[in-house]
Amino acid sequence: MASGFTQVIKASHKALDEMKYEIAAELGLPVYKGSEDYWGHILTKDAGTVGGHMTRKLVAFGEMALTQKTQES
Repeated sequence: MASGFTQVIKASHKALDEMKYEIAAELGLPVYKGSEDYWGHILTKDAGTVGGHMTRKLVAFGEMALTQKTQES
């Protein structure tokens, strides 16, 4: 983790890690979760694609949560 970064929800790391591997599998990237988290054989472009998909999903989840919260009020 970067210095100065405070993780708000401690369990989020595991959930984000699972999302990362799920998206990589959907994209057909040859990464496997094992004892090491090594992505050195993946092109930077492909790793960025995984991050972009993660960001889109997280934004969609946030928008959905805000919409539901607004409708409840």
